[in-house]
Amino acid sequence: MIYLFHGTDAEKTRAKAFEWVAKARTKEPNLVYLRLAREEMTSAALDDAVLSGGLFVQRLLVLIDDPFLAVRAKSEDEDSTGEETAGSILEDHIESFATSDNAIIILAPKLAAAKAKKLAAKAKMVYTYDKPAVREDARGFNGNLVNALAAREREKLWLEINRALFAGDAPEMLHGLLHWKARDLLEKGSRNWTPHESRRLSLALIELLQSSRRRGLDFNLALERFALSV
Repeated sequence: MIYLFHGTDAEKTRAKAFEWVAKARTKEPNLVYLRLAREEMTSAALDDAVLSGGLFVQRLLVLIDDPFLAVRAKSEDEDSTGEETAGSILEDHIESFATSDNAIIILAPKLAAAKAKKLAAKAKMVYTYDKPAVREDARGFNGNLVNALAAREREKLWLEINRALFAGDAPEMLHGLLHWKARDLLEKGSRNWTPHESRRLSLALIELLQSSRRRGLDFNLALERFALSV
């Protein structure tokens, strides 16, 4: 039986795999635990992982630790055969792993999608731990936010601030955009803001940041209150 642990979050994948092993050993004390690192993997060792068992040892719990090397660029004179051996040997044993009574845990963080799909097709259980996707606009320009400020639409501004915070944007980043827009309004003029009002808006945003830092105020909440005061 194959239990596959993989994902882009290498630390979490590894931690969860060993946590699973610990729970399995507690649940079934007669399991004999064996860990095979990439350097220790041979065809004979994997044959033993599949077939071992006996009168006193009913089942093995085998952790195959990171059998696939991460892809990297190689020079023309670099021999990659040795690097690929462990992964190739493991792939040759997939069918026997799948039908074995022993529990075979394959710990393969950052596994290539094609290999993950191949292993998952034969696994009893698949555990995937990926890092959250980096939003393309995480540090980008939030047009809806600054347009709401320019239009002096407090309800829309409040809504856009909350949407951005919920999406994971840092409040300091939102403040920076708002202050940039306040200076832009002051320099270019606006039909919704007089020069005097634009200057007061810019100063109010500076004071907002300073007050939050000095008094240890919740900056998210301070931004919401500011929006409703526009």
